[in-house]
Amino acid sequence: MILDELKLDKWFIKVMAAQELRQARNVLVITGAGISADSGLPTYRGIGGLYSNGQETEEGLTIEEALSSYIMRTEPDISWKYICQIESACRSAKQNAAHEALVALESKFEHLTVVTQNVDGLHRSAGTNNLIEIHGNIHQLFCISCDREKYVDDFDGMKIPPTCNRCGGLIRPRIVLFGEMLPISALAQLSEIINQGIDAIITIGTSSIFPYIAQPVLRAAENNILTIEINPNDTKVSHAVRYHLRERAIIALPALLKHLS
Repeated sequence: MILDELKLDKWFIKVMAAQELRQARNVLVITGAGISADSGLPTYRGIGGLYSNGQETEEGLTIEEALSSYIMRTEPDISWKYICQIESACRSAKQNAAHEALVALESKFEHLTVVTQNVDGLHRSAGTNNLIEIHGNIHQLFCISCDREKYVDDFDGMKIPPTCNRCGGLIRPRIVLFGEMLPISALAQLSEIINQGIDAIITIGTSSIFPYIAQPVLRAAENNILTIEINPNDTKVSHAVRYHLRERAIIALPALLKHLS
């Protein structure tokens, strides 16, 4: 009988990764658009993703311009038009087996934190407990004038662009638009978790192009901390991680969970 070497290697790598991960107590998981791809969402370009990089919208803007803080302030109807397209895609998506496997992994360690770049809210709906939505959540709205907040399940029937019924100010999602800084509170949470000490970092479905994603992984690798990457493709950190599982999250995460049990 001839063994499939590629399949054997993938199995062996997962077994080895799980064996080391079993020794961890504090785990940091970083997720990107790849974990939501099997829920039917595109692997987003920034928070847009319905457009290729550089492709112009109907208004003659790039998607980065249309979803920028400047356009939100000056022509909010344009920004909201494309935000609604993103929300529409998110609305029809449900958490998948990868999101659910992460929730199940929480019971395997003393502490597991998920930091996600996604704004789709799928980790939250799956039941992740320790969650940092570092780019925000498209369903969390706030008034730019009085900062009044509200959470909505979807944008169905909403006046676009919406205005605050308290002060009349513009309402927008609490997400990071192009040209905006990451929320200080989310960065502080991430920094605190790293400073308290972690035994393993798992990155899932992210290209790791942003320094705040790549640097914790690279520093962990330099300090001989367990690093696992789940991504079919090579990324900015692939050269440094100890284990690279070259599969989709929906395949690799349940398998990793099984090997930990």
